[in-house]
Amino acid sequence: MPEVPQPLPHPVVDNHCHLDIGRGDEAGLPVEEALARAASVGVTRIVQVGCDLPGARWAVETAAAHPQVVAAVALHPKEAPRIAAEGRLEEALAEIERLARSSDRVRAIGETGLDYFRTGPEGRAAQHGSFRAHIALARALDRTLVIHDRDAHEDVVRLIDEVGAPDRWVMHCFSGDAGFARECLDRGAHLSFAGTVTFKNAEPLREALRVTPLDRILVETDAPYLTPVPHRGRTNASYLVPLTVRSMAATKGVDLEVLCRAIEANTDAAFGGPWGM
Repeated sequence: MPEVPQPLPHPVVDNHCHLDIGRGDEAGLPVEEALARAASVGVTRIVQVGCDLPGARWAVETAAAHPQVVAAVALHPKEAPRIAAEGRLEEALAEIERLARSSDRVRAIGETGLDYFRTGPEGRAAQHGSFRAHIALARALDRTLVIHDRDAHEDVVRLIDEVGAPDRWVMHCFSGDAGFARECLDRGAHLSFAGTVTFKNAEPLREALRVTPLDRILVETDAPYLTPVPHRGRTNASYLVPLTVRSMAATKGVDLEVLCRAIEANTDAAFGGPWGM
């Protein structure tokens, strides 16, 4: 694993993490160690995100066991076509609803959305149906909606408009340009930036960050993926968030502590209030 970076001057939250997933030949850290390393650099809370039924159950169990963790539960867009082909989509969505209702530690419905990179045209109807159901569930249960959007900007916004956005929604690992950022912001979204904002070829993403108001910015890892520079390609973890936040502060031209304080407050606003010790 990469070395531990310099701590942040004020706590922040990793609002999108997969503590249960390893990457390649580098296993993820045990949960206790992952949380301790993160806390040592000022990343004091985490949103653990489930992407399928086993992952969603694990997220709920982990949030129950660790006060600094809350859960998000959903079927990932790439899961929806597979489950629909097996004739189990309604059953799986019902289980997601049961898990979401099971505990107030489940703060979000996600990650849901659309992924046209992984799924061809033949799977899009299932993705659309699943996304609509998740949006409706977030609205019905007053949960935050966490959206995965890959190569599907136009349809994500269209379906949000058609179903109606919940009061709180987050564009996870925001991947659009400044124009798309404005479209999402105009609809009330918080934009979450991952290690991708540090990549050399990500200038359009940095432009999106520049136009995002300070009170709508979140930070995440999407660990074990999207590791920030200078460790791109290695296994990501929440303790590496300071690398991303420092890059974001430089891009925005704001004081690091000011940005950290904004991220902490924004995360509480986006996920229904504070949690933790």
